[in-house]
Amino acid sequence: MQIIHALQDWWHQTSWIEIAGVTTGLLCVYLASINNIWNWPIAIISTALYVYIFGKTGFYADMLQYIYLFATSIYGWYFWSKHPNTEDKTPIARATKKQLLISAIIIIVVTPVLGYTLITFAAALHYNPPAYPYIDSFCTACSLVAQVFLARKVLENWLIWFFVDIIYVVVYFKKHLEATAFMFTILIIIAAFGYFDWKKDYKKQTA
Repeated sequence: MQIIHALQDWWHQTSWIEIAGVTTGLLCVYLASINNIWNWPIAIISTALYVYIFGKTGFYADMLQYIYLFATSIYGWYFWSKHPNTEDKTPIARATKKQLLISAIIIIVVTPVLGYTLITFAAALHYNPPAYPYIDSFCTACSLVAQVFLARKVLENWLIWFFVDIIYVVVYFKKHLEATAFMFTILIIIAAFGYFDWKKDYKKQTA
């Protein structure tokens, strides 16, 4: 009975916007993991919802990240639709050493700059102080790279998402965004599934 009451309390405390964000977020990532282009229009809806959610809960880096994800979802939809006439889908690519080096530099530079900017910005405008600004900024920087890799159909995007989602689960539980934390727990599983599924398709391409 205690479990039932706990679930009822959780349901009443969770907004319909967060539930909608979780539902569309899981659906779009699952569709991406099976290489389905319809992940992108659903991602556009999900990211728009989370811009609002993170703005309300003080995750300003995440809010900025989801504005970026909203824009890259539009680009991803366009890029995935531009496949060769001889192929049913846009081919999967592997990350180059140059891409990985540039990605590492972006993460190293963006994390402290964004973290400091969020603290200063919130204080100047008398907003709620940012939640875990430097951890949030690190995850945001990693997500920026992962999203570009996903939009460009680079296999390694799933490895980055797997790593980042583990951190997000811990952070969101601490901020009492249980539904979102649950979503990211499932996203960890989907990221692992997506990596192996895409790797299988990549091997078929190169055979």
